[in-house]
Amino acid sequence: MKTFQIICVVSLIFATSCTKKENKLNTKPTPPVAEIKENQLEKFDDIRQDNYFWLNDREDPEVIDYLERENEYNDQMTAHTKGLQKQLFEEMKARIKEDDASVPYKYNGYWYITRYEKGKDYPIYSRKKETLDAKEEILFDCNEEAKGHSYYRLVGLNVSPDNTRVAFGVDTVSRRQYTIQIKNLVDGTVYDDTIENATGSSTWAADGKTLFYTKKDAETLRSYKIMKHTLGTRVSDDVEVFREDDDTFNTFVYKTKSDKYIVIGSTSTLTSEYRILKADEPDGEFKIFQPRVRGLEYGISHYKDHFYVLTNADNATNFKLMKTGEGKTSKENWVDVIPHREETLLEDIEIFKEYLVVSERNNGLNKIQIKRWDGSQTYYLPFDNETYTAYVSTNPDFDTKVLRYAYNSLSTPNSVIDFNMESKEKEVKKEQEVLGGTFDKNNYTSERVWATASDGTKIPMSLVYRKGLKKDGTNPVLQYGYGSYGATIDPYFSTVRLSLLDRGFVYVIAHVRGGEYLGRPWYEDGKLLKKKNTFTDFIDCSKFLISEGYTSKEHLYAMGGSAGGLLMGAVINMAPELYNGVVAAVPFVDVITTMLDDSIPLTTGEYDEWGNPNNEEYYNYMKTYSPYDNVTAQEYPNLLVTTGLHDSQVQYWEPAKWVAKMRATKKGDNLLLLHTNMEAGHGGASGRFEALKEVAEEYAFLLDLEGITE
Repeated sequence: MKTFQIICVVSLIFATSCTKKENKLNTKPTPPVAEIKENQLEKFDDIRQDNYFWLNDREDPEVIDYLERENEYNDQMTAHTKGLQKQLFEEMKARIKEDDASVPYKYNGYWYITRYEKGKDYPIYSRKKETLDAKEEILFDCNEEAKGHSYYRLVGLNVSPDNTRVAFGVDTVSRRQYTIQIKNLVDGTVYDDTIENATGSSTWAADGKTLFYTKKDAETLRSYKIMKHTLGTRVSDDVEVFREDDDTFNTFVYKTKSDKYIVIGSTSTLTSEYRILKADEPDGEFKIFQPRVRGLEYGISHYKDHFYVLTNADNATNFKLMKTGEGKTSKENWVDVIPHREETLLEDIEIFKEYLVVSERNNGLNKIQIKRWDGSQTYYLPFDNETYTAYVSTNPDFDTKVLRYAYNSLSTPNSVIDFNMESKEKEVKKEQEVLGGTFDKNNYTSERVWATASDGTKIPMSLVYRKGLKKDGTNPVLQYGYGSYGATIDPYFSTVRLSLLDRGFVYVIAHVRGGEYLGRPWYEDGKLLKKKNTFTDFIDCSKFLISEGYTSKEHLYAMGGSAGGLLMGAVINMAPELYNGVVAAVPFVDVITTMLDDSIPLTTGEYDEWGNPNNEEYYNYMKTYSPYDNVTAQEYPNLLVTTGLHDSQVQYWEPAKWVAKMRATKKGDNLLLLHTNMEAGHGGASGRFEALKEVAEEYAFLLDLEGITE
């Protein structure tokens, strides 16, 4: 779950021009006050007072009125930054190549391309038959499809084996409840088949007429059953082929790269289970690959007459690769291909006809290993930067010697590279263009440093800044963190971020425990009853940046979204004095109440991440860090909180309640702003330029606190 004043600010904003007499005038905006409606929540004989529980009703006009008053207050308090916001937006937009296109990839006789046109917000999906010189076929122009919608997202494009139809999913609310439809690519018509409340993804059987897809529970949004639809039949007659009854699991369906098998996966945080069916037998029965065993995680890929299994079996904490025959898939038949290595996390594999490509992480850095199936050759792609990101890109073609991968760093734009695994020759197919004429990667320095946590653990950080930095404590620093679900925030390049770097900011990614930057144990040491390591790691990184002269308390800022917003909430309760300002985007801050409500989307599937508060031990531990429950009468940093009314991952009322409680409790005159996007959800605006306006708002908030006005 997851990202990103009673305020007397006249003297702050107008600094030298305001007098005491002017301050007495009632000209400053008045912060909205949410009504206190006493409410007690009891569990294990423990009573929590939740006076803002009533905000948990998006249909209540009083709730909408409060959110709109907060938005109005935010607009008033940031009115003086509107010019800066516009300037930031325009310069961020100016760096983007508006008429851009992806590097084409070939699949089943067609080259597929995603491109943008100048001045338009949404992508155009197209293809060309056999050669790139062929006539372009437009699959979808999302700019046309999005008309009349304040939010539009197209996902799950899935072309039938005979290339004549495409299944696709659409969300126009931003709640990740997709409607699947099928388009005829010969005449352009869209079939009447309309599948509601789905994940958006689907997969065709070999006959090109049978479509497998995943349905969501309408209330919890859990992906809980796999359905089979046959063209020409009514959706109401679709057949249920699998139902996941354990509400801590989610299910999904896909086809192996070999095209031989349809696979149903069912996973929780700690456990996996798969079912397989030959793609040319869509009416057959799915067979369990390996029954679920709590704590056993595995994923499967198919090649020739074997399945390759990426798994943590046999205490392989950092995972290993095993294989088994098609007819003997249970665990007792698995044999090692790449044994477990204590120092290396095995993240993924990509299978080609002659090569196996392995994605690894060692000491926090990405590694790509290439192995010939015949054993005649094994080597790593060479990367020699101090901190970078490299990953296997889109490789749908099975019978090729060319691996496509991507490379970038905090100071180096992204490159898409085709690498010939036989000759070891590489071709840069595309390097990200940074328009505007002012960017030169030689003007920036990226590095990796290590802080020491309170328990002695070394915590890595990736930094980027303009060359010539003086460690005199005066530099503004934006420290970003996430630290949950084993998700690793790699050091990636951003044209948007240049707007901060070029104004003197240092940007830092704190690779705190709870992610997998240093392997699976790094994740295990930042979850459940060790969750507070994530928060103390972030704080210790902040203290390091201050002690080493990168910045000072007066110039240090923090940012995180979703579960990273939980990180922000916990950190400012624990060490508010370290930060001048914080941006908490769609923050997961009401941990106990949410995790006790199994009707809220995603809750049950997260028990193995945060713990189940129906267990008293977890309840008591959560209560020690839940940001909403730990708001106290102290001075908090200047704070900008963002959310979306239709957010399905972190419900809007969590940040709304949090802000309301802080307003009534906190000391001091620091800014406290809440901005609710009334038309979007967890990911914010859907258009590429509209999303930049949200970033510009966040950056203007930070720059304004630094006194930077342009």
